[in-house]
Amino acid sequence: MEPSFVHWQPKYSTVVNTFREVTRMPSAWPTVPLGDVLSQYREYIESPGPGAYPKLSVKLYGKGVVLDAPADGATLKMKRHQLAKAGQVILSEIWGKKGAIGLVPSEGDGALCTSHFFLFDVDRGKVEPGWLRLLFAANYLQDQLGKRAKGTTGYAAVRPGTLLAATIPLPPVAEQRRIVRRIEELAAKVGEARALRQQAVHEVEELEIRVAADLFPTPSRGVVGDYVGFQTGYAFESAWFSESGVRLVRNANVGHGILDWADSVRIPEERRVEFGRFELQLGDILISLDRPIISTGLKVARVREEDLPCLLLQRVARARFLDDTVLPDYFHGWLRSPRFVQAIDPGRSNGVPHISHKDIEKIPFARPSLPEQRHIISELDAFQRSLGALRQDQAQTDAQLEALLPSVLDRAFRGEL
Repeated sequence: MEPSFVHWQPKYSTVVNTFREVTRMPSAWPTVPLGDVLSQYREYIESPGPGAYPKLSVKLYGKGVVLDAPADGATLKMKRHQLAKAGQVILSEIWGKKGAIGLVPSEGDGALCTSHFFLFDVDRGKVEPGWLRLLFAANYLQDQLGKRAKGTTGYAAVRPGTLLAATIPLPPVAEQRRIVRRIEELAAKVGEARALRQQAVHEVEELEIRVAADLFPTPSRGVVGDYVGFQTGYAFESAWFSESGVRLVRNANVGHGILDWADSVRIPEERRVEFGRFELQLGDILISLDRPIISTGLKVARVREEDLPCLLLQRVARARFLDDTVLPDYFHGWLRSPRFVQAIDPGRSNGVPHISHKDIEKIPFARPSLPEQRHIISELDAFQRSLGALRQDQAQTDAQLEALLPSVLDRAFRGEL
């Protein structure tokens, strides 16, 4: 059976066709203030009694309303609260300027809201709740609310009157329902396409593992230490660290194939000469000895020109070849293959706390002839190039899927559908 990544593109085409159909809908909708369709809910309770009350959290940028951990009414410092009703609009006074507005979900019925939130009833004869949900999901109101928020820069509040004065496009209710229904259908197809893409990514990863495992021969009697030894880094003292100077390769810097310097430490350049034995060279192969396998993969890297100069710090090991019978490219490929990964983590727990360089040296290792090593390297490189092109295509399509719904919503709320 062919992998699903062969078949998911037609599904994406279905999403695009739906988008085209949606964008042929009529335009020229009236724009009205929210006060025409919302009214502020003003019923409060004083000093809630003992007992667990659900609480709501309104996410920024129109990301929705979710339940927080329940609160004991007897321990609440604020005495004045409201009890939300499912289907009401809820606005954060403090974060409304960042799009913290949404509809109370059914599970939020009866949730406690402090005085920092405002609730609004919806006139369903004029506006479909699904239409408001689309507006909020598109973060349609943020610019209006942000400009009209009152107060200091760090604490600019959005008051009820500000929300009720904000304007929205409002087609007839029947048209709202039709558009909501079509966009929900589109969203479902986008979700299906994303699920297929995730399945495709998983199948690509599994294929990569199978191919890499098949490329490297099964060991018969040799071990890594017969051909490769390891040097571990120096225990540089943190008191020596400086703002500038030569960088130190720590566990945090060993990424998947390359060194990652996002979080780097240094020692003064003038001290570099003291640690010549630990100075790394172009092409050196490094492995993290602490947590060598993390959720995103194996921490094995090669030193590039742009990484130099740098020094080896403890708990990172550098491969040292005992002779020229093992090619560095071959050994680097083997380290990143299932042959090595399964040897140090046979249960595939992705949680090996640490290994030692002596542990690595004891792992069974096959050393084919140099021509065969070169052939394996060539096969592995060609396969990696194909996978790279496929992953790039998947990333581009994922970006298109991510942009599709916002594009539809933006055109809808500008009255261009």
